[in-house]
Amino acid sequence: MNSMTPTEFIGVVNQTLEYAYAPVMITGEVASFKVNQNKWVFFDLKDEESSVSCFMTLWSLRIPLEDGMKVVVRAAPKLTKWGKFSLTVDAIQPVGEGSLKKAYELLKKKLTAEGLFDKAKKRELPVDLTHLGVISSTQAAGYADFVKILNARWGGIKVEVAHTQVQGLDAPDQIIRALKYFNERGDVQVIAILRGGGSADDLSCFNDEALVREIAASRIPVITGIGHEVDESLCDLVADVRASTPSNAAEMLTRDRAAESAKVEKMMRQAKQAMMQEIEKAKANNAGAVLQIAKGILNKYIEPMREANREKLIKAVDRIREEYNRMTDELRHKAKLLEALNPEKVLSQGYAILSGKISPGEMIGITTSRQEIEAVIKNVKERK
Repeated sequence: MNSMTPTEFIGVVNQTLEYAYAPVMITGEVASFKVNQNKWVFFDLKDEESSVSCFMTLWSLRIPLEDGMKVVVRAAPKLTKWGKFSLTVDAIQPVGEGSLKKAYELLKKKLTAEGLFDKAKKRELPVDLTHLGVISSTQAAGYADFVKILNARWGGIKVEVAHTQVQGLDAPDQIIRALKYFNERGDVQVIAILRGGGSADDLSCFNDEALVREIAASRIPVITGIGHEVDESLCDLVADVRASTPSNAAEMLTRDRAAESAKVEKMMRQAKQAMMQEIEKAKANNAGAVLQIAKGILNKYIEPMREANREKLIKAVDRIREEYNRMTDELRHKAKLLEALNPEKVLSQGYAILSGKISPGEMIGITTSRQEIEAVIKNVKERK
């Protein structure tokens, strides 16, 4: 048997451990927690009978940690150069109601003091949404509900989805990468982070410090629809807009198709009624003003609606414009009839207008384009 140095032995053992054990998930209670040189984190993970030493870098620690908290870690077993067995941790998450609440309150206090949740930093969602980025699991029921309501309320929105895990140790980093992706592209108007209901453990990934800071740094407004109405995460607090559920997020991002259609129909009826009233008034005065009045009514009732709903109401506006064109043609036709019946036009063509009783010996008036004539009827006979 060949002899090895301690360094060689430790190398062989670690190679064997790496081969035999993929990163393991271990749940236990934190003890002897400490941070050295503001870089390295040391603690023990214990249960009622055993304890194992853990090591991780401070930048990997994305939740507040205290002795007594119950956590789950993902770690690789290692033998240190001092011959001590340890777990090298790359991810950690609190578990259990008490630990989750403790970590939540500690991190909330820290980030509140930094101003990450200030209302003055919140941005409003765009009125006319045409391009939406979604971060969610496409296999989740919450995402399916979101898409169903989005399409039912108002179609025509381009939706791009970044499929990620929405629970577990890997979820925060996946969501962070999706946020960076949408921000680097910069073509979506809003980013929606969605996750349906679940237990406190399931939703704990949305209290990850790095994820909360990434949402705060987003150049694009973010809306969250996470869990149920009673659930509140740090991601909800830092987002520009918080929806109570994924379905509520879809409602907040879109108009109600039925309500908008009813609104358009009502405005069309009002416009048509007002137009006809003005037309009736104008008939007795000046036939040429009828068209101008019609255009004025359209500008007053229709154009503001068209401007406010430029993208979403294009079909409704087209219908209104068709109605306007039809009524305009009708008005032009009536204007021509009025012009044709204008007595002055008849007189200018060489005709005359007779007034009075048409009987022999009676005096009548004769009106031409230039003269008013009085004459006595000498004889009257029927035409054959």
